[in-house]
Amino acid sequence: MSRHEEVAAGLASVRGRIEKACAAARRDAEEVTLVVVTKFFPASDVRLLADLGVVHVGENRHQEAAAKAGECADLPLVWHFIGGLQSNKAAAVASYSQVVESVDRRKLLAPLSHGAHQADREVEVLLQVSLDPPDRAGRAGADPADVAGLAAAVEEAEGLALRGLMAVAPLGEDPATAFARLADVRRELLADHPHADWLSAGMSGDLEEAIHAGATHVRVGSAVLGSRAPVQ
Repeated sequence: MSRHEEVAAGLASVRGRIEKACAAARRDAEEVTLVVVTKFFPASDVRLLADLGVVHVGENRHQEAAAKAGECADLPLVWHFIGGLQSNKAAAVASYSQVVESVDRRKLLAPLSHGAHQADREVEVLLQVSLDPPDRAGRAGADPADVAGLAAAVEEAEGLALRGLMAVAPLGEDPATAFARLADVRRELLADHPHADWLSAGMSGDLEEAIHAGATHVRVGSAVLGSRAPVQ
C-alpha cells in the first residue's frame, strides 16, 4: 500500500467515525471540523492530506510548525497551533497560525496581538481549559474559574478574535465525564460571548465522546496518519 493509500484509508475511517458519532448525537456531521494533527510527520504527508481534501491541520511545536507551514505555503490550509505556547514564541506562532487553540493565560495576549499585527491578519483564539484536578503535575490549561476574565481580555486585544474553548480529557478519567464538565464551562462562556461557539475537544481515542458533548472541532493524528513518527 502506498503512503497515499494509507493516509486515504485512515482519513476515510476517521470521517466515518465522525459521521457515526454525529448520527448518534443527532447532529449534522457538517457541524464538526476535522483538524488533522501532523506533529512528527513530514510536509509530504501534509500535501497528501491537502490532496485528499483536508483543510485544517494542527501542530504543537513551534519550530516544526513554522518550517512545515513555510514548506506548504502554496496550499490552501488553515494552520492550528495546539501545543503549549511560550510567551516569547507567541508572536512568531501568530505569523503562520490562523488559529491558536492553546491560549491559557493573559501573558500570551500581547505577543499574539503583536504577531497578528505584524502579519496583518486576525488570529482566531481558543481558550484552553484544564479538566485536570488542580493539584495534578504538568496541568495545562486555564482553571475554569479564570475563563471569564481571560475571555474578556481576548475580546479587548487587537488582532485577536475569541472563537471558543479547547480541552484535553485527563488521563485515567472517563472522557465522557470530563467533556460533560467542559460543556458546562462552554455554556457559561456562551452566555457572555454567544459568538464564541467553537469547541475543540476529542482526539483519536475519544472523538465520539467529544462529539456527544458538543465538540465542533476534533484533533486527530494517529488514527489518520498512523503511529509512526517519520520526523522527530
